[in-house]
Amino acid sequence: MKKLINDPLGVVDDMLEGAVLADQRLVLLEGENIIARRDFQALANSGKVSILSGGGAGHEPAHGGYVGSGMLTAAVAGPVFTSPSVDAVLKAIMTIAGPAGVLLIVKNYTGDRLNFGLAAEIARAAGVEVDMLVVGDDVALDNQGGQVGRRGIAGTVFIHKVAGAAAQAGLPLSQVKAEAEHAAAGLFSMGLALSACTVPAAGKPGFHLGDDEVEYGLGIHGESGVRRGRILTADEMVDVLLARIVEQGELKAGERIALMVNNLGGTAVQELDIVARRALLACMAQGLRVEAVMVGTFLTALEMAGCSLSILRVDDPLLTRLKAATDATAWRGMTTPSAAVSRVLAVNVTEQHAFTGASWSSDRAEAMRKVLQAVSQAFQQNEQVLTELDSVVGDGDIGISLARGARAIDAALESFALDRPGIALQQLSAILRRVLGGTSGPLYAVFVLRAGVALSEHAEPGSVGAWAEALQAGCDGMVKLGGASAGDRTMLDALIPAAAALSSQAKGVTAADAASRMAIAAEIGAEATRTMLPSKGRSSYIGERALGHVDPGAYAVALWMRAVASALGE
Repeated sequence: MKKLINDPLGVVDDMLEGAVLADQRLVLLEGENIIARRDFQALANSGKVSILSGGGAGHEPAHGGYVGSGMLTAAVAGPVFTSPSVDAVLKAIMTIAGPAGVLLIVKNYTGDRLNFGLAAEIARAAGVEVDMLVVGDDVALDNQGGQVGRRGIAGTVFIHKVAGAAAQAGLPLSQVKAEAEHAAAGLFSMGLALSACTVPAAGKPGFHLGDDEVEYGLGIHGESGVRRGRILTADEMVDVLLARIVEQGELKAGERIALMVNNLGGTAVQELDIVARRALLACMAQGLRVEAVMVGTFLTALEMAGCSLSILRVDDPLLTRLKAATDATAWRGMTTPSAAVSRVLAVNVTEQHAFTGASWSSDRAEAMRKVLQAVSQAFQQNEQVLTELDSVVGDGDIGISLARGARAIDAALESFALDRPGIALQQLSAILRRVLGGTSGPLYAVFVLRAGVALSEHAEPGSVGAWAEALQAGCDGMVKLGGASAGDRTMLDALIPAAAALSSQAKGVTAADAASRMAIAAEIGAEATRTMLPSKGRSSYIGERALGHVDPGAYAVALWMRAVASALGE
């Protein structure tokens, strides 16, 4: 078990202390894991209803994250995935209660219903006006004839907001409960898990899911769902959830809804947005009018990978409550979705190059075509080799990135102005900056751009001297943009020797001979990086562990220079 915790039995105490330390508007009630608004006494004396919720810990930011003006007055936290005790709930009620009374919002789990319910009975016997609302929004399981009913999961956060806003507006307890009940009656949720979660005190996952398995309809404590299946695309799995929600909620085209896309704890933000995309498009395709949406982490199951969807039927009064102001830190607010993906025209930057430069013969234009094809082929054939080299000393993406660039060159080759090499290189630069990722993209793009500009300004673009100046201009551009220099263990350790070798060629040497000597210099430079301590780029993060391995960027330069030499030597 790897967790950022101290004592596995003290996680709830530490967590709540951290939350209170981070926000001076919050306090802890002495002797209990109860987090409350600092101004709870003033609130009670103002004649407004107090709102109390809670349950087992492990669902953060629920429930303490929703304590604040316009939402909860206080929240009671039990041990991880365990209901708080009757006495803890009772202390919370008696502490925050005022003349207007207290509404308890409880998720439909047996322990929560019993403990909160008994505490409410005791408080009422002591003269406190208390009422309780049980939320059961999980449609994964049938109602089972009313025996147990649906579990309460992430949609409960909507009810916190509705009740809190109604209380903030000064409504009496009966009306606050009535508004919350109305919302709960139109609330439907379902989740899916891609992994289990680990309760700190247990030290191991609560269940096991295979690498290719997904659990549909699980509870927020890791309880079993309705079925397991093979993992599908995100769209297909979202469709499974929505189909059940729409069926059980008897949702019809034209109905107005609010949508929550909730992270169960271990899901990446990008995956949540992918889920939100499908959920919104699917809802709109079914004719549901999505009036408001929120995407994020609202009620979790520790670090469980997965998500849940919640749909709430809304009308104007409910939307007013959902959009009312609150300073609770976990309520991110609701946004109004678009009817479609909005796109606007951007400035075309693909043609931002100089239409100048001398032309050369058709034979040389054809030779340039062969060179570019050879370079592309070299990158694609050596994709795995480069990836393996980069995986040792970097992040493993250079082979993939350069192969992607090579395929883009192949696709655009017919559009290049090969009869005017300076322009062709500038066109190539535009391709590279668009398709190459990581650090390679801008560095190669500036290298080729500078070389193309230099060649455009040369009266004899076919001479070895012109290409030597172009190569040196490219190196200078890369040094200026990237900040590296010779000896820093980068691609420059192959490029700079190659440029020097090309510049030193005597007049009259053939292009093939000059390219061969350039390639040899690049290969020698790349090999020398094995003994260089990295000071730039990804390799610098691993320091001496890079020694003994050739720099993948320099190796890639040697590859394409050898491809150039081979193409010209044919």
